[in-house]
Amino acid sequence: MSLRPPKEIDGVLLVDKPTGMTSHDVVYRLRRKLQIQRIGHAGTLDPMATGLLIMLVGKATRISQYLISLDKVYEGEVTLGVTTNSQDAEGEVMETRPVPPLTEDQLRVAMAAFLGDQYQQPPMFSAVKIGGVPLYKMARKGEEVEREPRFIRVASFDLLSFNPPKLTFRLACTKGTYVRTIAHDLGGKLGCGAHLSALRRTGSGKFDIGQCTPLAEIEALSLPEIEQRLIPVRQAAPSVARS
Repeated sequence: MSLRPPKEIDGVLLVDKPTGMTSHDVVYRLRRKLQIQRIGHAGTLDPMATGLLIMLVGKATRISQYLISLDKVYEGEVTLGVTTNSQDAEGEVMETRPVPPLTEDQLRVAMAAFLGDQYQQPPMFSAVKIGGVPLYKMARKGEEVEREPRFIRVASFDLLSFNPPKLTFRLACTKGTYVRTIAHDLGGKLGCGAHLSALRRTGSGKFDIGQCTPLAEIEALSLPEIEQRLIPVRQAAPSVARS
């Protein structure tokens, strides 16, 4: 009697990524849990960041480009007065400056300057490749090279709270936006420097953090329970599924 091959599952799985883990780490953990190799993701999150990570299982990997292109929503924290070489809390402190006495209205005015269409230069600590070499590898050697600015759009940049030297925000933007660069540049505009000290992706297109399941919970589920959480390809990307 021949053994039947395992049932192939496919669909979109919305994961709440924990901090301290790369997006590829999540792929590895799901491959081990689901016992299939064909798993990817639609848009990375830095290890420091948490939140919505769109995982593509089986045939859903073919809609990757569609889901990567979706607009994103983030909530995060900026620490004023301290700049780092990576523009976030994982980097080395480069400079410390006193934070001026700022009001919330002054912060809102400074943040409003980031709204709309613009070109953003990728940070040196990024996965962008120049001559086939990721920028972060050059940055670790202390090298800095010219980077081609990228077109982005910031739809909203709202102040949620301000407790000096930290402020929290909500940002809606296009794909490929470096939120830590916005935090860094905001510090420059305020004259005291800043870095991104926390980040959580809360939305991507029509998908919301409320639909996500923490990775640890997913790993504790049975395979049928995980299948119930998979969003069919035709539902996740109707226009692509019809083409």
